[in-house]
Amino acid sequence: MLNAIGWVATAVFASSYFFRQATTLRKIQAGAALLWVVYGFLIGAMPVVVANVIVAAAAVYSSFTAQRRARWSRLESE
Repeated sequence: MLNAIGWVATAVFASSYFFRQATTLRKIQAGAALLWVVYGFLIGAMPVVVANVIVAAAAVYSSFTAQRRARWSRLESE
């Protein structure tokens, strides 16, 4: 079971590079990082947990920032 979570996290992260839109890529990477957080907790590896909490937070933050920027630029062009 533990190995399965690690392999799924790896597959999800690797698949993120096949998405063209940056926001989609970031969301997929955030999801993969959260899977790695679960995996890290289950195996008791706090460096894995901390590193992937940081990655997930950065991915979510940059995704929302990019969406907000795109929304503002659309409003300005109207």
